[in-house]
Amino acid sequence: MGIYKTTHFCTSYVPAKFLFFEVHPGRFGKCAKMAENFKDLRLKLQSPHNSSSSRHSRDRKSEKSRRDSSNGKYKSKSHYQDLDASWSNADELSKVHAGIKQRRLFNDDQCEKIEEKINETVKIADKGEYKSHTVDRAPLRNKYFFGEGYTYGSQLEKKGPGMERLYPKGEVDEIPDWIHELVIKPLYDAKIVPEGFVNSAVINDYMPGGCIVSHIDPPHIFDRPIVSVSFFSDSALCFGCKFSFRPIRVSTPVLCLPIDRGCVTMISGYAADDITHCIRPQDVVQRRAVIILRRVFPDAPRLEPVVEKESSWKRKRSSVESGSISEDDSHHKSRRTVSIHRSKHHSSSHRQSSKARKTEKNGHSRVVSKTSDSQDSSEDDEAVVTPKKSVRQVRVSRMARHRKLCW
Repeated sequence: MGIYKTTHFCTSYVPAKFLFFEVHPGRFGKCAKMAENFKDLRLKLQSPHNSSSSRHSRDRKSEKSRRDSSNGKYKSKSHYQDLDASWSNADELSKVHAGIKQRRLFNDDQCEKIEEKINETVKIADKGEYKSHTVDRAPLRNKYFFGEGYTYGSQLEKKGPGMERLYPKGEVDEIPDWIHELVIKPLYDAKIVPEGFVNSAVINDYMPGGCIVSHIDPPHIFDRPIVSVSFFSDSALCFGCKFSFRPIRVSTPVLCLPIDRGCVTMISGYAADDITHCIRPQDVVQRRAVIILRRVFPDAPRLEPVVEKESSWKRKRSSVESGSISEDDSHHKSRRTVSIHRSKHHSSSHRQSSKARKTEKNGHSRVVSKTSDSQDSSEDDEAVVTPKKSVRQVRVSRMARHRKLCW
């Protein structure tokens, strides 16, 4: 009897060249003939019938993909461009991932304590007990700056990257003690950032549907890494989105990073400096708060403090209330009286000269009527017709009256 043997090198797919048959002559001659004809399956796959059919199907697919459905014209986009785009997206995605670190540092009990403090902060802001630049309100999103605050977005005098400026010292409230104890100290203990790193804290309070547009934290103001801790609910941080408005729409992100409640997220490198990050409206389903902890450079550009000049009526009012007039005020008052006398003398001399000019100019308008019967000159009567005032004379008189009222 013949013996039929089959040998496999592995349990997975094995090419046909690794299969061989050992068949003895006899009633299994048909098997030997099949083994000789099809010992290499690649010959069958390369047969003229299969190659023509596969080529025809490939041509039809390429024809369909190249043809536009609307006007029947061929598209100029190449298949190799799609491959290059996929490789570039993969390269960018790997760079973004390299600059992100996450760690679950706060448990549920710690989160509840911090969330209570955040609610207290919101109540204090609603009462108006914080400084003007500490609170920044927007639809469905409020920001609370502590330690340092800066101008951004519509607050910029000159638009563009690098135009952000810190507020003057003292115009933002200091970092509360509860942030130092409950949030910053655990970061130092866990060696996430070196001790003394944080000198700026911002609380972003998002309502459902709230968002923050794509941006890069100003690298000329803030050091890296940028540390954020999420509370109240889970959400996501997206990278590489583009926003459009009316209505608001967001493009597909390069990376959508899930962020859990109590999770610490740090971004640096490419993720912080070379690609924008944002919070999309669809990612904020419930209320969410984020505490952002950063280090401000000591030489970061800062706005100059605005000095309000005290007006004269405020100085007069304060001097009357205090009951004492300073030497500067008395000197100013004496100078004022001298100027009043000068203006009066000038206005009187001006009136006299104007009267003289009027009589000389309008002398020809006088009509002298004499009686023909009387010969005595003492009985002569003169009828004087007074002329009307010109526009210039009216203006001069108005200016004189206005000068008197002003002084």
